[in-house]
Amino acid sequence: ALQLTESGGGSVQPGGSLRLSCEISGSTSSRYCMGWFRNDLGYQREGVARIDHDGSIVYADSVKGRFTISHDDAKNILSLQMSSLKPEDSGMYYCTPEVLCGSWYSAFGNWGQGTQVTVSA
Repeated sequence: ALQLTESGGGSVQPGGSLRLSCEISGSTSSRYCMGWFRNDLGYQREGVARIDHDGSIVYADSVKGRFTISHDDAKNILSLQMSSLKPEDSGMYYCTPEVLCGSWYSAFGNWGQGTQVTVSA
């Protein structure tokens, strides 16, 4: 079974940085792509960054130039380096290795517990 363990969240001031990590274990399929999503209370989960099959990386417009997604193939850890954080970046962040490539949809809706990011002065 797929297991996702996100970590690295916390509380920071605007302009600060955080690095999120997602340990991926269990059964995964190369048919799908990897990505980070987030949602805040009352809002739909939105895609933040993903890595497509051809290696191309896609970011939501709201985080371009500030967030960097990467994957350690050897350890199967998906990371998200977040800089110049803004209050609107606050929310619960989730990773998944089951993104429908080329989209912001999870193929199966399997999520970990998430990691909370709070950006406030």
